[in-house]
Amino acid sequence: MTKSIPIPATFNSEVFAEFINQRQEPQWVSQLRERAFVEYTEQHQMELDPEEYRRVDLRALRPQQYKLPQSVLTQQAANVNFTTLMQDRTEYAGAIVHVNGRTQSCRLNEDVKNKGILFGNLADFWNSHPELVKKYLLTKAVDPAKDRFASWHTAFMTGGTFLYVPRNVTLSQPLYSLIGTSGDGTADFSHTLVILEEGAEATLLEETSSAGNDTGLHIGAVELILEQGSRLRYVQLQNWNERQFHIAHQGGRVAKDAALQWTVGGLGARISHIHQHVHLDGPGADAQVNGVNFAVDRQVLSYYTQQTHHAPHTHSDLLYKEVVRDRSRVIWRGMIKVDEPAQLTDGYQRNDALMMSADARVDAIPGLEIEADDVRCTHGATAGQVDDDQVMYCMTRGLSRFEATHMIVQGFFQEVIDRIPVEIVRETLAINIEKKLGLGM
Repeated sequence: MTKSIPIPATFNSEVFAEFINQRQEPQWVSQLRERAFVEYTEQHQMELDPEEYRRVDLRALRPQQYKLPQSVLTQQAANVNFTTLMQDRTEYAGAIVHVNGRTQSCRLNEDVKNKGILFGNLADFWNSHPELVKKYLLTKAVDPAKDRFASWHTAFMTGGTFLYVPRNVTLSQPLYSLIGTSGDGTADFSHTLVILEEGAEATLLEETSSAGNDTGLHIGAVELILEQGSRLRYVQLQNWNERQFHIAHQGGRVAKDAALQWTVGGLGARISHIHQHVHLDGPGADAQVNGVNFAVDRQVLSYYTQQTHHAPHTHSDLLYKEVVRDRSRVIWRGMIKVDEPAQLTDGYQRNDALMMSADARVDAIPGLEIEADDVRCTHGATAGQVDDDQVMYCMTRGLSRFEATHMIVQGFFQEVIDRIPVEIVRETLAINIEKKLGLGM
């Protein structure tokens, strides 16, 4: 089944040609973009995957209303201040701030540099370390031809955060990354690429933020590559304003005996859709995926998660929790896939929802596709309302209605928060849960 959709005038072949000509990049990057633009054009003649997108109403997204910011062409980043959740709350080993696809600031401690760690703007590193970046960029974790959003991102990506940790190097302090947009109608295509060599260990905390109440569009991608025995803690807190559209493909590759802890927080955006795919590639690979979402007003937060076990003796554990209020909606479609060679797999996924109004909605659809015959794979989904009796019980103990509700919601999220070893993340989530509760109460 096909459906012809016109290419937005702000991202047509003429705009793409100008974009390519204005950037000083290696030939292989330009070729990658050109192939992706062809895919992007062809994908407009095709329907999006109905299994993934049938519950996500994208009619409000009008791509022609957005365009590349001028800073992408002039090689300048705007000096813009953002309301952030984690930026100033702890001491980081390094930090980078992106505004409208350009790097506003970047630093890395000298002792960290001396360990051979690379951290900074992806566009800088595909110039200075082309062989390293070329090996991993959009080759393993995210397929640039997956759909029109993946190819759109690949054609117009403007850099982003790059982290490389050499073999057997441990980074004890976390690194920080901020992706920000500024200006009405701005489209951003930032990319995050993390590579951990054998035995390496690191923590990257990343958040997104909008300047003021500007409209915006973010078509993003995240790639997390873990070689044998490495360990990565990656957190992304999505805190766009409620006039922002956010669509991203995110993938992780976990090799033998490596461990990935991946935490996502959905707090902002008008409509957000994330395709999140974790691959367990080697025996002993482990992935823990945590999700905390709080939607209010008419927000729509959507996730399509996949845990694919390619090798035997692998383990995955996904736990998503969401609170919905007003007329908001959360959609979660989860799938555990087990290939035939992946015997003795242990896979689990669970989604819990707390409803705070009669008009809010949650669609939670877990699934299993198992080709091996000696596995343990389970899934589940629950939904319920805030118990008035619990609220009344707390109020009889001297708490206000707001305090009682906050205690119940905080307790509901606590199971996920307790799984996160990074204190700054636990504190940030707790503070912003309280702020969300305060809206309209």
